[in-house]
Amino acid sequence: MPLNQQIVLDNRPTGEATASNFMLVASDTPELQDGQVLVRHHYLSLDPYMRGRMNDSKNYAAAQPLGQVMIGGTVGEVVESRSPKFQPGDKVVGMGGWQQYSVVDDKQPGALRKVDTTHVPLSHYLGAVGMPGVTAWYGLVKIIEPQAGQTVVISAATGAVGSAFAALARARGCRTVGIAGGPDKCRYAVDELGFDACIDYKLHQDAASLSMAIKVACPKGIDGYFENVGGMVLNAVLPLMNDFGRIAVCGMIAGYDGEPTPITHPALILRSRLKVQGFIVAEHMEVWPDALTELGLLVGSGKLRPRETVAHGLEAAPEAFLGLLKGKNFGKQLVKLI
Repeated sequence: MPLNQQIVLDNRPTGEATASNFMLVASDTPELQDGQVLVRHHYLSLDPYMRGRMNDSKNYAAAQPLGQVMIGGTVGEVVESRSPKFQPGDKVVGMGGWQQYSVVDDKQPGALRKVDTTHVPLSHYLGAVGMPGVTAWYGLVKIIEPQAGQTVVISAATGAVGSAFAALARARGCRTVGIAGGPDKCRYAVDELGFDACIDYKLHQDAASLSMAIKVACPKGIDGYFENVGGMVLNAVLPLMNDFGRIAVCGMIAGYDGEPTPITHPALILRSRLKVQGFIVAEHMEVWPDALTELGLLVGSGKLRPRETVAHGLEAAPEAFLGLLKGKNFGKQLVKLI
């Protein structure tokens, strides 16, 4: 069995996460037991939710244990199997974590899933046709519930979730507006992802200024908002929400370092009779088949062309993750392991 390099959480961050919170270690891969498979990871997914797991505080899921492999989605290939459900050579997606190999028990529900790479590249199963894509689908379809002609807005518009959101909203006849950081990302959002407009939040010092810019792009107001950021961006959007608007709260990256992200005028929620709903996509496995089918068709037909930022080598994962938290990635952030 091969030697396995792993990145573990060595200590918890105080304020901003740093590379010193992680440690690169090596361990022997255990011999397979009946019903187990050995997976060699090709790509590792980096996602903002991982920052919340690093804290030892109340969250929607258990904290990342110290001294154990960092949680994370992976895609790869079965290299050895003692399970009748998997054969060597099968391409699979799972939650193998920040390591080169994982041993998976086939009796664990949903732990490993075969994927077809005929029309969808393997790496996309960690992005557009994976958890981020389903996240966009659930927030849009189940919470925002858009109607043709309505205006929907998303923050972090050029990330893995935002990219899928644009294609899904366009398919439903919506005016789709993004909020992103920097002119290059905003051009990409409009020219390649198909957003009707994209607002560069970095040009604005406060919520009032940003709100004025968003209003120009949304002359009929906002019917649905997909929240990934919080803070100034949320405070800029709230005054523009139409009556009975819907807000799907997926992330609050502005507060992941422990800083509070207050809502300046919470009375707007009452005044406009808004529905504000947080969600965790892993709690809605019943929608995954429908969502993945639509997302796969969008990618296969070229209507969704997701962009990826790829770091190389397991040792690059911590710095790539820290860059993701600061918006340095362009599209889905991955680590290529082979």
